[in-house]
Amino acid sequence: MPLDWAAAQNNLGGALLRLGTRESSSENAMARFQQADVAFRAALTELTRDRDPLRWAGIQHNLGTALMKLGERESGERGIAWLEKAVAALEAALSIFIKEGAKYNITLTRGNRDRAVALLAARRRANFP
Repeated sequence: MPLDWAAAQNNLGGALLRLGTRESSSENAMARFQQADVAFRAALTELTRDRDPLRWAGIQHNLGTALMKLGERESGERGIAWLEKAVAALEAALSIFIKEGAKYNITLTRGNRDRAVALLAARRRANFP
């Protein structure tokens, strides 16, 4: 039951993402966000864009959020790389949400994408004056 497994991976990623935001240690938070990244990517191996575009977009949104959290906490070029990946995932999700007219998801994803873009711009200015 690959789609059930993918849904479970997405749920696991969501739980890890929430745990990471509650960690007091930056090192522990990073570990949770990286675990969430792995779980979301695993879900995307089965829940593809062609198979179920809206659920795929939801996972892309979740992945983008985890990547943004990693980018917030990582400095230098590695942080920039995480944020670039976050923006790409959020834009991929947004393209489907717009196509499907999912207004709530559009608003939520745009907000996260805009935040990731702003963080990325600030990080680039700080690292490449």
